[in-house]
Amino acid sequence: MIVVKEMTIQLPEDLAERLSRVAAKAQCTEAELVREVLTEALTRRESRPTTPLFSEGWGDPAIAENVDEFLAKSGLGMKRS
Repeated sequence: MIVVKEMTIQLPEDLAERLSRVAAKAQCTEAELVREVLTEALTRRESRPTTPLFSEGWGDPAIAENVDEFLAKSGLGMKRS
């Protein structure tokens, strides 16, 4: 037996419309789709490293998330025209 907790969420109108459209296309309920997408998103977030891959002194641990900004500051990034 699966125990569930009922929740209420508020969505912007455009997101609610997308949810409805995608659920209809997938032939599932909106609740099923929300559970599926939420499970996928939480799994991705939980699997992210929370500490730098290297010990202190090996640079900024957020470099991968901010690579474009770091490259632009260093002059090595692509120049936008």
